[in-house]
Amino acid sequence: MLRFFSQLTVVVVLLAAVAPAARGQGAKAPGLSGLCAGSRTELVAAVDRLGASGAPRDAAVLRALLDYRVGTDAEGRCVMLPGEEGGQAVDLASGLAVPGVDQVEPPLVNNRVRLAVKKAVAQINLADHDPAVRLAAAQELQSSPSESQLVSVEAALAKEKDSQVKAALRTIVAQINLGSPDPARKLRAIGIISDSGDTSLISNLRQLLAAKDDPGAADPRVRQAAKDALSSLQRKAVVVSRLGDLFFGVSLGSVLLLTSLGLAITFGLMGVINMAHGEMLMLGAYATYMVQQSFRAYFPGAVDYYLLAAIPFSFAVPFLVGMALERCIIRFLYKRPLETLLATWGISLGLIQTVRLLFGAQNVEVQNPSWLSGGLEVVSGLTLTYNRLAIIVFTAFVVFLCWFLLNRTTLGLQVRAVTQDRDTAKAMGIYTWKIDMWTFALGSGIAGLGGLALTQVGNVGPELGQGYIVDSFMVVVLGGVGKLIGTVVGALGLGVINKALEPFMGAVLGKIIVLALVIVFIQKRPQGLFAFKGRASD
Repeated sequence: MLRFFSQLTVVVVLLAAVAPAARGQGAKAPGLSGLCAGSRTELVAAVDRLGASGAPRDAAVLRALLDYRVGTDAEGRCVMLPGEEGGQAVDLASGLAVPGVDQVEPPLVNNRVRLAVKKAVAQINLADHDPAVRLAAAQELQSSPSESQLVSVEAALAKEKDSQVKAALRTIVAQINLGSPDPARKLRAIGIISDSGDTSLISNLRQLLAAKDDPGAADPRVRQAAKDALSSLQRKAVVVSRLGDLFFGVSLGSVLLLTSLGLAITFGLMGVINMAHGEMLMLGAYATYMVQQSFRAYFPGAVDYYLLAAIPFSFAVPFLVGMALERCIIRFLYKRPLETLLATWGISLGLIQTVRLLFGAQNVEVQNPSWLSGGLEVVSGLTLTYNRLAIIVFTAFVVFLCWFLLNRTTLGLQVRAVTQDRDTAKAMGIYTWKIDMWTFALGSGIAGLGGLALTQVGNVGPELGQGYIVDSFMVVVLGGVGKLIGTVVGALGLGVINKALEPFMGAVLGKIIVLALVIVFIQKRPQGLFAFKGRASD
């Protein structure tokens, strides 16, 4: 009997020692070791289990799976190889290091598995300490939520403090409940969707109303609530779409205004048909590119601020080129419009070819600074991008400077005097040749600032200016030749009208219709929107 009790005691002690290890292995084996499953269905199921676990360590394992660092070694163990930081391979079943293993046979990873991994990592990231990471994870789950995510999302929602992340999590819960057969859950989900005002969920409500085999969707209360919510979101979507068109129209008009301001001076005030005006835009854009490259080479730590340093350079380069052109060519062609047109057209071709020889025929890359990347989400579906907001503000600043220069300085007074009556201005002692030079150079320099703005929203290439010269002339003529306020109204008006027509007629047909409307308007009112009064109108 004593021997029996001694043997029983030994067995109990051994079981007590082995049980914790067995429990530890059992906790890891179903999830981590399942990542080496031969079947994709089993692999996706293992990934889903890891996502539901919410353990931050599992996120690293899932990323390693996508990097083909998880697989079966020569002895049949499910192993994770170390990353770039170094270390030893780890047996995922036991959690122990496996020295000497540097190669594994990874499971077959297709798009289905990759999507499951992204969702699982997003579920795990819902517990991250950074609200931005949690918000990004919630937005990732919003794209295709599933019933298996409901428990982890609700647990995260109960702990969440950030209002943005909370709203995103509520939306996920509503999307999941919308697919439930329970009418009560569907009604709660519809109420949350309606209150959220998220227009991206319109398709979910349409799918619910179109469902034929969903018993919950047949409930009259559910259908009526879904119709009401759908109608509300559709009305909001129309308003958001119009506000978006207005914003992008104003930003397009701002770019057009910057490109037209210089022409309003050279053509509107001086009467010079400058077909090389578009190339002044191009020179300003390439000056911005050169400043960016200089910052990358000599001031890499301050490259984010190259755009601010590029402002004076993008003005100075076209300013000096315009001054040289006026002194060497344009001055001999005043009051000879046909010869001026042909000469400036030839100059534009020469400038394009010169840039091609210096920089190549391909577009060059001008990156947005980090502080101009991203945007401000005003409401769901309407994001005001920082680069376009900056262009609008910059355009307003340049317009103010032009107005101040032309209306509140001696140079502006002399420019207006020469424009209105050259002979009288010359008789009063104004050096008209100097005013011509400064005016033409100023118009070219302002065009260069337009080129700087264009680098933030478009491509930079040798033929950049060719796409804006016709629109610029159209803006100047529509607004009233020589009138700054006319240029502002004409540019913004054409930008908004173009963007308003694009959704219905496309970009090309929209431009044709705008051109036809401008032609009809000019036939009825040749002087434009704002005409000179008195002698200046003669």
